Amino acid sequence: MALFKFLMYNKVNDVMSVIEIKNLTKHFGSVNVVDDVSFAVEQGEIFGFLGPNGAGKTTTIRCMMDFIRPTAGQVMILGKDSLNDTEELKKEIGYLAGSVRAYDNWTGQQHINFALSLNGKKNIASNLATRLQFNPKVKTKNLSSGNRQKLGVILAFMFEPKVAILDEPTNALDPLMQNIIYDIIREQTYKGATVFMSSHNLAEVERVCSRVGIIRQGKMVAVESMESLKEKQMHRVKVVFAGKYDKGEFLTLGGSEVVMASPEELILNVRGEIASILRVLSAHRMKNLEIGRASLEDIFMEYYER
Repeated sequence: MALFKFLMYNKVNDVMSVIEIKNLTKHFGSVNVVDDVSFAVEQGEIFGFLGPNGAGKTTTIRCMMDFIRPTAGQVMILGKDSLNDTEELKKEIGYLAGSVRAYDNWTGQQHINFALSLNGKKNIASNLATRLQFNPKVKTKNLSSGNRQKLGVILAFMFEPKVAILDEPTNALDPLMQNIIYDIIREQTYKGATVFMSSHNLAEVERVCSRVGIIRQGKMVAVESMESLKEKQMHRVKVVFAGKYDKGEFLTLGGSEVVMASPEELILNVRGEIASILRVLSAHRMKNLEIGRASLEDIFMEYYER
């Protein structure tokens, strides 16, 4: 029996849920890769799907795209079932794989032309190629990984889809190109598109997303606004002192945890703002000070493991 189709409509906020995942589960033999995952993405939203490598992000996306069939659960996109309406949905979705694969002996333009032959809609491929500094005349076997990624972005957005599903959209791109990708994503949402993007890069998601879903070991551990997630941010502070210091000064500060302490060196994990730590450090002579953002895995261990 076909899964029941339902209208994904939030009567309270009058906002359509363009993507709704209900109890999605995917087993590969005895391995449970995605386990009872549920979340919804609203119209016009940029939704980040966060998790370390191997967390289940790509498997979830492949189920959404109907490239693989779920063991259990339901995926609804634009009010349609991803299994029963797969052909119709693919006309409305722009998809970017985590690893862009292409025909080696085709040029970028031939890939674009092939997409046109299947869809035939008005497109912005030429504009995207110009912005991304992509030469469509080069055969893909001669493209760098970054230029292959650019081709993938062009194919995903060339028809200005209603929904864009992007798996690690800035893979292999330098910071300048990453910023252009972020601009393209934002512009499409201004036009009404909904963007779902997976990433293991917290800083990237912070820049463009309004809300995030966090997956760890196949399970959803949180769906939060970006503002809420930023409140949980952690920094790693490494200090080499020029003289003696008292470790106790730092233990009394809220949100700080001593990771390592030696007579000259101190390493701290700091949750939230780091201004109080900097005030204490300013009273000391230091040989070296390093402040970096803690890894996404560190944040998971701190806030979501239990």
